[in-house]
Amino acid sequence: MSIALAKCKTVLIFFWVAICMVLFIPIGCIALILQALHIRPVHEALIHLASVAFGRSIIALVGCKVTVKGRENIPRKGGVCFVANHESFFDVVMLLAYSKRRIGFVAKKEFSYIPLLNLWILLVGGVFVDRKNPRRALRSIHKGAEKIKKGNAIMIFPEGTRSRGRGVLPFKTGAMKLAVLSEQPIVPVAITGAYHIYEEKGYAQKGPVYLTYLPPIDTASLAPEEKRNVLTEKVREKIINTINQSL
Repeated sequence: MSIALAKCKTVLIFFWVAICMVLFIPIGCIALILQALHIRPVHEALIHLASVAFGRSIIALVGCKVTVKGRENIPRKGGVCFVANHESFFDVVMLLAYSKRRIGFVAKKEFSYIPLLNLWILLVGGVFVDRKNPRRALRSIHKGAEKIKKGNAIMIFPEGTRSRGRGVLPFKTGAMKLAVLSEQPIVPVAITGAYHIYEEKGYAQKGPVYLTYLPPIDTASLAPEEKRNVLTEKVREKIINTINQSL
């Protein structure tokens, strides 16, 4: 495919994303009504199906091959904190498409000012974090931990930013606080190849992408010292080792 065609294809994909955001409004309204009526199973299923449809439609338009492993490691019920490396915007698309359940994201506060996107993040169960205000950020983390305790699944990218082909960046201090406070399992997620799908060239291109869900890590039984000083590097090491094996 020529560069010109690839760029046209990229515009088409972004246009489709915008359409999906608009289509999500009535779905979101229905979901909010179901949530208000405390019909949680139907509310969860509706949001999850919409997220899967969105994610897989984008993958189909890009035309890349996604190899997914370890989905049996995703708990079907109960709270869980997914922890993934962050290569690209495309990471979110894949996680929505293949995580088997409604999944929220920890997003920076700036996203809360973007119409439609902010509504979508809230409806999938995400939380906004103000990185410039530690006190507010901690309140958001506590809010996210409460969501997980109630049986929700939330994804965090502990690098704090996209790595853009620079390998797995160091995890931020306190990156595991969400999982530790919730005392629910961590499922590490290793993503390989997503950077090459868009960010590498600035337009969409095909390529192999690998998404691997690793066995859950129990946080409730960890000693306080392990939670403070060992857990973060343990999770990062597992992700790096998995990435190296897929290369």
